[in-house]
Amino acid sequence: MSGFRRAQRERPDRPPVGYKIARPMLSADGTRLGFRGVSLGGDIVYGPLDDARCGYERRHRPPSRWCACGFYCLHEAGAAIELGCATEYRDTVLLDVAVLGVYLRHERGMRFERQRVRRIGFPRCACGRASEGVLDTGEGILGWRAISGTCAVCAGHRPLLRFAAYAALAGPGTLATCDERLAPPPPRAPADTPPANADPDTLVPQLAAEAALLQARLDWFQLQLGRLTGQGES
Repeated sequence: MSGFRRAQRERPDRPPVGYKIARPMLSADGTRLGFRGVSLGGDIVYGPLDDARCGYERRHRPPSRWCACGFYCLHEAGAAIELGCATEYRDTVLLDVAVLGVYLRHERGMRFERQRVRRIGFPRCACGRASEGVLDTGEGILGWRAISGTCAVCAGHRPLLRFAAYAALAGPGTLATCDERLAPPPPRAPADTPPANADPDTLVPQLAAEAALLQARLDWFQLQLGRLTGQGES
């Protein structure tokens, strides 16, 4: 993660909190949830309460001052949301984590030994509605399925794992929800689109005028086409 500047090692009285993005996963048997990182160790799936492992497979305890391993998080949720806007990270969720164990504070965030995921924020469904649960995306790695948030309407007949049941797989203290900050609201209808409950007495003359204008434009185009093809005189 760029923009980090190493500082002194700290051991606080209470766990600090931070924010990060990750790719959500669900175990093959559907009984565990997990996450994949977006940088070093992205092929490692970690649980909602887990210890960091060295992405270089070195035999030391993260975070080491001489290695880039360990969990990462940012101090501000806004910084994590901005990171998730990148094309390659659009399949991520926003995690609110408690930083446990030894950690190193940097300019923009922390690198640490152990974490507890407290909140999982999913983007809106692709249709623009608020997501209500998770579905299998059809991708994954050995033993784990990639998932994404969706609304009940778009899920259709496919099995939708509601957020409450999904979060329960992580144990007490974890919340999963649709985070409105992760995606813009659904697009508005064009200004000239009539509302669904429009008054027919007003709507019919308006549509008739637009149809007449469209016909006039069509006649003009036909005239120009006739001139270009030599049929205009006839």
